[in-house]
Amino acid sequence: MMAGDRDDGPRPVVLVLQDEPILAMTMRDFVEEAGCEALVVRTAEAAIRILEERTDIRVVFADLDVRGSMMGIKLAALIRDRWPPIELVLTGALPPNLDHIPARGVFCDKPFREAKVVAAIREFAT
Repeated sequence: MMAGDRDDGPRPVVLVLQDEPILAMTMRDFVEEAGCEALVVRTAEAAIRILEERTDIRVVFADLDVRGSMMGIKLAALIRDRWPPIELVLTGALPPNLDHIPARGVFCDKPFREAKVVAAIREFAT
């Protein structure tokens, strides 16, 4: 929060899934710029654990290229199936077949266009 900003209570929580540290920092910065709290994990398995433990996650901002046993659109589909209220902001080096993006999901390609990513997070989280 910037000096002078008011604290109107808890900020919406966004789960960030990114295995590359520099990109994770960038994605966290976008989430915070959107006025949300970022919770960063490096694996799909860690993301699923957090979703199972917490009920305050509003948005998942996930890189579809993260290494692990469950990748990309499969993870997004699992989130949509098990946690329907959670919104999805997805990214990746190569756009997937957009017909496979789950309902209420948006794809933001790399390199990031900061304004588009921040606007999507802000719209979904509030």
